[in-house]
Amino acid sequence: MSKSLKRVRAALEAANLPDGIVEVGVARTAAEAASSVGCHVDQIAKSIIFRGEEDGLAWLFLTAGGNQVCADKASKLAKQTLGKADATLIRAQTGFAIGGVSPIGHLNPINAFIDPRLTEFTEVWAAAGTPRHVFPLSPKDLLELTKAEIADFTT
Repeated sequence: MSKSLKRVRAALEAANLPDGIVEVGVARTAAEAASSVGCHVDQIAKSIIFRGEEDGLAWLFLTAGGNQVCADKASKLAKQTLGKADATLIRAQTGFAIGGVSPIGHLNPINAFIDPRLTEFTEVWAAAGTPRHVFPLSPKDLLELTKAEIADFTT
């Protein structure tokens, strides 16, 4: 089991949440993940990470699988211009590789925002630290674990 997957499992256990991690083969896109677990594409919580141009930190935007992040809206929320986060920053801040960034189990705290669309479901699914593993949780638990702020940042 990968270190990344172990961190996600430990975060779920620490929050007294069930370990519902499943291996799905390939879940590199929201559509693939949704098809694998049999849910609506918008029930997939995508972890989109930007780099703050002023602070150099990673900023996490959890968006519904069918939505896209609007860079201008995201920048307004971060109160600075946001640019593309490279693999090195993402790995250093979160401990995860691109394609498997989980919203929980990060190595370091991260500023996070959540798409209101994700709160419309009773269950959402997120990456579990690898491109092949996902886990379910309620939007309420996702909000509590990530300390994300609900905000409009999609196109």
